[in-house]
Amino acid sequence: MSDAETEAESDVDAEAEAVSEDRTPLPVGEASDLVDRVADNVATVIVGNDAAVEHILVTVLARGHLLLEDVPGVGKTMLARSLAKSVDCEFKRVQFTPDLLPSDVTGINVYNQKSGEFEFRPGPVFANIVLGDEINRAPPKTQSALLEAMEEQQVTVDGVTRELPNPFTVIATQNDVEPGRTYELPLAEIDRFMKKLRLGYPDHADESEMLARTAGEHPIESLEAVATTEELRRARETVGEVAVSEPVRDYVTDLATYTREHAQLGVSPRGSIALVRASQARAVLEGRDYVVPDDVQTEVASVFAHRVRPRTGSESGLDVVEDALSSVTVE
Repeated sequence: MSDAETEAESDVDAEAEAVSEDRTPLPVGEASDLVDRVADNVATVIVGNDAAVEHILVTVLARGHLLLEDVPGVGKTMLARSLAKSVDCEFKRVQFTPDLLPSDVTGINVYNQKSGEFEFRPGPVFANIVLGDEINRAPPKTQSALLEAMEEQQVTVDGVTRELPNPFTVIATQNDVEPGRTYELPLAEIDRFMKKLRLGYPDHADESEMLARTAGEHPIESLEAVATTEELRRARETVGEVAVSEPVRDYVTDLATYTREHAQLGVSPRGSIALVRASQARAVLEGRDYVVPDDVQTEVASVFAHRVRPRTGSESGLDVVEDALSSVTVE
């Protein structure tokens, strides 16, 4: 490895280490207040999607990644941007297109003619919050560039592995109305998204309010951060310390087992882990340091449904999950 490449790698690693020094958990009450503060800030831009905002914040706190799927124009990208601007952390956006290359996402080694050596130029994935806009417009080869980043929070380029910043969250949007012009996401990538959400159209009152807010300057332009990267990182540590009792763990396992026994493809162990972490984050939102079955029941649909492949075309993954909820009892 050249000296320049080594130095570039050290700079990236040093940056990642610099933002991960303080791992002292916030008190549960402070972490809950942090979430409320961010949610209220996002609500100044996004109208009528309070539940979706909560789900996104749960995902971020639980060290997960989010897939937003819906028709164009319902605010998927704006929601992601609002969250990123509400937290004072590094934000990068990748517009996925058919000609996008994996190196356009992860970074590339570039030959410096002046020094006669290769230098690593980090891609947009080296950020705290990465927005992958219309991710299914890029071919599977490019989509797979995110697999290592999403699962292991690192990127390997030309045999050299570099750590990504902490915190690190991918928020991807997906267009679901042009199947002839998009590529289906690989199952391995879908399974790496903790949650999948749909926003839907706003109701009459919410759309009218949205029009009033955007008649002049769009509120996203004046949105300011209400939380720091350090606070977010410490809130994540708080979530990690939330107690999960054996009965709750058994309940999650039973729900996952039901999907495996009643679908062509059920929830993987990665999905079970994601549900536990999401439930821990939900408990923090409620101001508790322990998980209750209600937390699991609130989170299970958004965490499990996109991982399930039903046996017949007449039912959906959500149908299987709802059947699991009605059939599996809490011990």
